[in-house]
Amino acid sequence: MIEDDLRAAFARHEPLTPPTGPLRAAIDRLTIRRRRRRRRWQAGGVALALLGVLGIGVPLLTPERGGPPPAAELLGESARPAPTGALNILLLGLDGDGPAATRSDAVLLVHIPADRSRPYLVSLPRDLGVSIPGHGTDKLSAAFPAGVGSTRPEMTKGYELTRRTVAELTGVRVDAGVVLTYRAVSALTDAVGGVPVCLSDRVRSVHTRRVFPAGCQRLDGAASVDLLRQRYGLPWGSQDRDRNARLFAAGLVRQATGQGILTDPVRLARLLAAAGPDLVVSPDRAAILDLLRLVPTLRSVEPVGLGLPVVWPTGNDRFLRTDPKLAPEFLTALREDRLGDWAARHPRLVDRTR
Repeated sequence: MIEDDLRAAFARHEPLTPPTGPLRAAIDRLTIRRRRRRRRWQAGGVALALLGVLGIGVPLLTPERGGPPPAAELLGESARPAPTGALNILLLGLDGDGPAATRSDAVLLVHIPADRSRPYLVSLPRDLGVSIPGHGTDKLSAAFPAGVGSTRPEMTKGYELTRRTVAELTGVRVDAGVVLTYRAVSALTDAVGGVPVCLSDRVRSVHTRRVFPAGCQRLDGAASVDLLRQRYGLPWGSQDRDRNARLFAAGLVRQATGQGILTDPVRLARLLAAAGPDLVVSPDRAAILDLLRLVPTLRSVEPVGLGLPVVWPTGNDRFLRTDPKLAPEFLTALREDRLGDWAARHPRLVDRTR
């Protein structure tokens, strides 16, 4: 009896029920938009990672770790104009993994010129004597742990203090930041099928006894990490390690480009998933959007590797110092976006990547 009454009531009110077609269509449209947002957001993370280590990889550290960014930014609908000037991305390579990894043993400034010709990878030596805001003079590598602190370590503060230190040293604005850990390097390398690297000299690992012969070779994730850790036994110590890091970065760019990963959002998303939790992007939203816009505009993604000219310590000095003859001209070229001209005038100081 009750069931009959209910059926009769539904029958009387059915004509008043709005059609379901438009509602279903609206739900479908919303679902598609959300899927596109997630894909673009994941692709944005990898693009920033690749722009970092390669010069075009890895976890971005910024203070923001909140909810999802506005839809307009995710969909590329921001009213912000596309960047037209030069951009600088700070890449920090940590010596280790997890909370104990606080030494930034590799410091690269990725310079993308206003003419979008190609990225420049500029190594800043870890042992360079610099003024660290609020902490006096110390090695550049000391800025990260000084910022992180010891009582309640905060990695974002380590990045921020290093960013301020590099900005004061170079005189350029740092537009975005990337922090690289060993696990992330290994995962990215294996995900692209290995990275080709051409070494000018034989390198023997003091950690694993692995031998990297002079010449060109393809490295898997474990071998890449092993090479990037080496400085003892190399003729120029940490400067040789910086050069090898630039060679690795150039090889990673070349490998990703050859596979079409940089221009394929789906493959970028898969690469992000392969790296897993060690490739965590905490967005500087505007910077990610700007960098995404830049990738297709680059005339070449083959980076030019350069090192800040320095001189060795003398006497009781324990720091590397900027070369009084070459460094001022180099830093002026960096600030004035003329690194291409500087590299053309000093070809012997440009990395040979093949």
